[in-house]
Amino acid sequence: MNKENKLIPELRFPEFKNEGEWDEKTLIDVCDITNGKANAQDHVENGKYPLFDRSEVIKASDEFIFDSEAVIIPGEGMRFIPKYYEGKFNLHQRAYALKDFKCSGQFVYYSMLHRSALISQKAVQSTVLSLRLPILQKFPLEIPINPKEQEKIASCLSSLDEVISAHSQKLEVLKDHKKGLMQILFPSAGEKVPKYRFKEFENDGDWVEKKLGDIAELTSSKRVHLSDYVSSGVPFFRGKEISQLKTNQFPNDLLYISIEHYKEIKDKYGIPKKGDILITAVGTLGNVYCIKNDDEFYFKDGNLIWMKNISIDSHFLEVLLDVEKEKVLASAIGSSQKALTMAALNKIEFPIPKNPQEQQKIASCLSSLDTLITAQQEKIEQLKLHKKGLMQGLFPKIKE
Repeated sequence: MNKENKLIPELRFPEFKNEGEWDEKTLIDVCDITNGKANAQDHVENGKYPLFDRSEVIKASDEFIFDSEAVIIPGEGMRFIPKYYEGKFNLHQRAYALKDFKCSGQFVYYSMLHRSALISQKAVQSTVLSLRLPILQKFPLEIPINPKEQEKIASCLSSLDEVISAHSQKLEVLKDHKKGLMQILFPSAGEKVPKYRFKEFENDGDWVEKKLGDIAELTSSKRVHLSDYVSSGVPFFRGKEISQLKTNQFPNDLLYISIEHYKEIKDKYGIPKKGDILITAVGTLGNVYCIKNDDEFYFKDGNLIWMKNISIDSHFLEVLLDVEKEKVLASAIGSSQKALTMAALNKIEFPIPKNPQEQQKIASCLSSLDTLITAQQEKIEQLKLHKKGLMQGLFPKIKE
């Protein structure tokens, strides 16, 4: 640490403004550090206590139990993100537990979380990236001298975590609700009508099977070469960007082609327009995006398949392709790297309501739910950014 830096955070609760600098410690000064003994053979489906390994919490037998609050840190892997836990748990041998704290254990957790990037930097590269016990023992901590300030910081961040958790649970409820709606608004395999139908369409008869090639023209883009990329101009999308747009994220690290090149392609061959659909055809397969506006862009041949001249409601087709994703993926060809092809997609049959208004009603219902899901996702991201900013202010800035 640079000694010219004073160990005082930018943000401090009023009652602690005159408490002076924080203290410098190492992890071994404030807690005991141990690793687990459980192995893969100890895993069971319905054990009594959770087992913390380097990635997830899985059920295990009730051996090697800690009985107090602890911070668990993976000992192997690419991301050494600590987990805070109170109660009995089992610990995998490739993880460490910090326990028997001489200060607030929850404060230590947030301090470690704040400096998780430094934890990764200190890891040792062997067969896999490993976090060794001596590294953890000497890991630097800055701690308020007053225990009440430690507890106040931990309580503040813990309350924010509870709010984030509540909103995350709400997001999962919305996603589950959408999944349930999709299951009942479309016919099950072998059925000709869905389980639930809007009242105004109850007497509209059976849905009809149609091949994708009969309801849309499937094509691709014209070849754009690596030498055609420029530093600015018209955005050029690959599968990655379309997958991001599908989840309402605007792509970063964009590629571009020149405006002149784009206009030449547009005049000679045409370009995607609002209501057309793109589907990812290599890498991550089957992500479907219905173009929402007439913003200028072009896309990579081979990576994406373009559906145009769609004879049914485009947004309904987008939802239908999501609902029938297993059928879409089953058409993929290849062994080491599978890909979707226009020839195979053209032949897939899907159930379609005959009435265009029923198509629109289903698409509109699910679109409204997507709007709620997107708003909830944005709220969670805002809370996470707020937490990140708060942590930066509540802990002293350290120059390593």
